[in-house]
Amino acid sequence: MPDNSTEVTAAGIARLAGVGRAAVSNWRRRHADFPKPVGGTEASPSFALPEVEKWLRDQGKLAEVPLRERVWQQLASHPDGAVTALIHTGCALLLVRDRPTAWLEITAVSDTRMAGVLPGAVDHVLTDRFGAGHAVPPLTASALLPSVPLLRAAAELAAETGARQAFDFLFGRQLDTNPRQYTLTPPGLATLMADLAEPARDAARRSGKRGSRTVLDPAAGTGALLCAVGLPTALYAQEADPDLAALTAIRLALRSEGGRTGGSTLAVRTGDTLRADAFPQLTADAVLCHPPFNERDWGHDELAYDPRWEYGFPARTESELAWVQHSLARLREGGTAVVLMPPAAASRRSGRRIRADLLRRGALRAVIALPAGAAPPYGIPLHLWVLRKPGAEQSPVPELLLVDTAEPETAGSASGRDRLDWPAVRAAVLDAWTPFDVPGRREPVEEHPGTSRAVPVIELLDDDVDLAPARHLPPPAAGGGAAELVRVRERLDDTLKLTARLTPPPAVPREPVRRPFTTVGELARAGALHLRTGSGAGDGTVPVLTEHDVLAGTAPTGTPGAPATSQEGEPLLLETGDVVVPVIGGGSVARVVDAATAGAALGRNLQLLRPDPAALDPWFLAGFLRGTANNRQASSYASTATRLDARRLQVPRMPLAEQRRYGEQFSALAAFEEALRSAGRLGGQLVQGMYDGLTDGSVAPE
Repeated sequence: MPDNSTEVTAAGIARLAGVGRAAVSNWRRRHADFPKPVGGTEASPSFALPEVEKWLRDQGKLAEVPLRERVWQQLASHPDGAVTALIHTGCALLLVRDRPTAWLEITAVSDTRMAGVLPGAVDHVLTDRFGAGHAVPPLTASALLPSVPLLRAAAELAAETGARQAFDFLFGRQLDTNPRQYTLTPPGLATLMADLAEPARDAARRSGKRGSRTVLDPAAGTGALLCAVGLPTALYAQEADPDLAALTAIRLALRSEGGRTGGSTLAVRTGDTLRADAFPQLTADAVLCHPPFNERDWGHDELAYDPRWEYGFPARTESELAWVQHSLARLREGGTAVVLMPPAAASRRSGRRIRADLLRRGALRAVIALPAGAAPPYGIPLHLWVLRKPGAEQSPVPELLLVDTAEPETAGSASGRDRLDWPAVRAAVLDAWTPFDVPGRREPVEEHPGTSRAVPVIELLDDDVDLAPARHLPPPAAGGGAAELVRVRERLDDTLKLTARLTPPPAVPREPVRRPFTTVGELARAGALHLRTGSGAGDGTVPVLTEHDVLAGTAPTGTPGAPATSQEGEPLLLETGDVVVPVIGGGSVARVVDAATAGAALGRNLQLLRPDPAALDPWFLAGFLRGTANNRQASSYASTATRLDARRLQVPRMPLAEQRRYGEQFSALAAFEEALRSAGRLGGQLVQGMYDGLTDGSVAPE
């Protein structure tokens, strides 16, 4: 094996073959010719990628490694670490995008010569993009030499998908592989924050700055917020982590058109924003900020007399209020800041004086409660604060807009991490914010009980100055009031009658049934069905059917921004008649895809069986897959979960006409099961509505 051969872990092998890690462990135990470890540790060994590819191909488990997987494996196993490799790759992709002719000339030489020429070419492109003092560290020939094979492969990937798309795939895979190392801003939240800052552009136009728009992110992280912004004249970012600052700079550069010579400005700097602000003279049109939460060492002792604390010196425990005031300090008059905040910042007593001054002077315009799961930490409902820099000629705004999107009707029926209904959340927020944020508005803003209300500032200036929306938004009438509860009761009554009609009467067979059986694996080899697995990240254009949806019998609720894909790298879209089975811990569950679900993408930890309608009836197939004995013999047990191998599930051999007879019964059972689920949901809604109605007075005890 060559010394510079790429290594891959068991998890990487599983991704290449489209199987689980348990399957790779089984291959190592059962096949004496499986490649031997060449590195890593005893608990997490690594293997030579060429040897693994050859073994998988010889076993018929791999036709060809997709180029994007090959590039990722090279990046992940880089001797200097994946982050360094990603920075090198991003710089090369920027050169590919901006100077394609120069790239072809550079790559026409040996690896050693290419490593010697690249630093100068990359520095020229980076300087054109960012000017002097940018966040990308200088590259050297010795540092780049181990990366040359990776850079050549990445350029091939860019030729297929585009330079930006290639970098986004690799960057996204790095974030997914190391979720605990990064504080992420989900795309839906980033888009909402950018939408809330949009009025800054209109104000800029009214002030005579035609098309001029400057946006700052003082805690840039992975650059998600600035990536959600439309193309303004200038983007500014600062990030304390040097690696993240470099990656964000490359990410933004690959999304922008033209360099500094093209008239646009893109400035990304490394450093602690509160202690060493890189843009002290900046007056931005908009500031978007997802700051670190609950920091005690934010500079309290050395920044006591900083001029940014215009609304009061933040306590040591109020680092978030320091970020709020920094954001306001970097705005021009009338500019908008949108800051993600922990909910405690709206009510902690240590911050009440600053909150009161923000209200009195009209700087704080809105507090928006998001559903739990909107961003890390996922277990609590975070807030968005929308702020506006007061001007000398502007009078304080007498109202504060409070919005609560944590209710089921706005958060979605499957609220939580990866399942938020972001379009519904965005619509609820903007429907409340847009009419409120009208210059010179004289008419009162319509109140939406339980969701939004414009609260007079005088009502909030008490001893606590508690700005939590839930404390000031009276809930709507229980279940829509007594009339709505009557309708729920009627629907429940109809559903219970339906379940009675659908209750299937079991019939005793006249004689013992003896059938020949085959397995799903044999059917797949014979071409009677296709077996596929969903995994990875897709193109974000369709909703996703998740494990939760299959187990609960609900419509697809997966976030469109992160659908799962097939092992070929494209979203695996469902078709009517497909059968979907959970891989992990699902038990006896199989779902036949109907017309309403068709077109969604297959989610993670789900297997898809696509039967040939000329050979297999889908309801017949799904019904026999749900047998308890069938699932037990096809399941294996890991340390914390049960894993189902769909290939081992058994199906009886019988003519298609006989299959359809069984299929009709299984379809009727599925309808009965759905009616029971519906009755349970309606019953729970009625019970809670009655409790709420009796306690809030909207329902009489009679």
